[in-house]
Amino acid sequence: MVEIGVVGKPNVGKSTFFTAVTMSSAEIANYPFTTIDANRGVGYVRKPCPHTELGKACAPKKSLCLEGTRYIPVELIDVAGLVPGAYEGRGLGNKFLDDLRHADALIHIIDISGATDAEGNPVGSGNYDPLNDIKFLDDEIARWIAGIISNGWVRLARKIEGEKKKVWEVLAERLSGLNIKEREIKEAMHVLGLDPRPTKWGEDDILAFSRKVRELAKPMVIAGNKADAIPYDEVRRVVSRGAEQGYNIVPISADYELALRRAAKAGLVEYRPGDVEFKVLKPGALTKNQMMALDRIAEFMRENGGTGVQRVLEHAVFELLDMIAVYPVEDENKWTDKNGNVLPDVFLMPRGSTALELAYKVHTDLGENFIRAVDGRSKRILGHDYELKDGDVIKIIARV
Repeated sequence: MVEIGVVGKPNVGKSTFFTAVTMSSAEIANYPFTTIDANRGVGYVRKPCPHTELGKACAPKKSLCLEGTRYIPVELIDVAGLVPGAYEGRGLGNKFLDDLRHADALIHIIDISGATDAEGNPVGSGNYDPLNDIKFLDDEIARWIAGIISNGWVRLARKIEGEKKKVWEVLAERLSGLNIKEREIKEAMHVLGLDPRPTKWGEDDILAFSRKVRELAKPMVIAGNKADAIPYDEVRRVVSRGAEQGYNIVPISADYELALRRAAKAGLVEYRPGDVEFKVLKPGALTKNQMMALDRIAEFMRENGGTGVQRVLEHAVFELLDMIAVYPVEDENKWTDKNGNVLPDVFLMPRGSTALELAYKVHTDLGENFIRAVDGRSKRILGHDYELKDGDVIKIIARV
């Protein structure tokens, strides 16, 4: 399952975001280090479900389908707040950087209202520049990776050259625990123009490499939380300033998303994650203050095109990671499994994945005994190297 790390300094609303997305019971409080242990949960990203082409209802096993929209699970990990110097052990230290080892992408939650300082302490709206947090967190993670590389580097670099090894292969082995792959290491070296002779690398080179390889291996989207706490013109100004510095900030309100999901669960409103509006179902069951709160939420959603929470999650999965949805079946005509369930499974695969890789994803035995695949729409025979397309319905044929 795709894993998304939710990161940021204390008191910016990470746990609220996490709870809204996963509807879990992560503790929420207005003070630093509320989250002591990493919380894990499951959120969902949306894709059109192919069952609408059949005119038959699907029967998802591990996903959901609502009115033709498939909600596909992804894992989220909510990590305790990082403070400047975390890579040296400040705050709650490296433990929480370690929690990010297996994350495929990161959602960095910032307080776009500027109401919390670098340590996460309340200072009042507009009294802190939220763009500072983007720079600090990027630096923390880069220095953490650099620390892993630098351990015994001089001796290792000499050994690499002495034994005529390739530096990217050695680094891939050293960074394998961080889910950083050889191709990302080679690309980072190429972009930076680093010398293939590691003895030529200085501390600045290692840090620059660590920063670039993080960008490639763990891409990050920035969620400007608490966008409901300041006038929307100010939100747009922060987003614009961020864009000038190369940051793509998505304004969100985790508080509003959580309120809507809870109200929907209670049957008070009609709302699904990612909707740009909601409908009040039981106005008579709501107090005057609750109705006023819903009016504020509706106004924010009109300005922002929704709460932004679902948008930022899907940006991470579909844009940063460039994932596609593929539906494996056992009957290419009826699009069912052996029990007659229509489109029971869906897998998120990196764009460019092949039919053989899908076979391995479904089950190792299918991959090892792969013969061919069949396109569920055209019924065309597909080879092992067929490049999957978003929304493909695929039958895998393997040796028994």
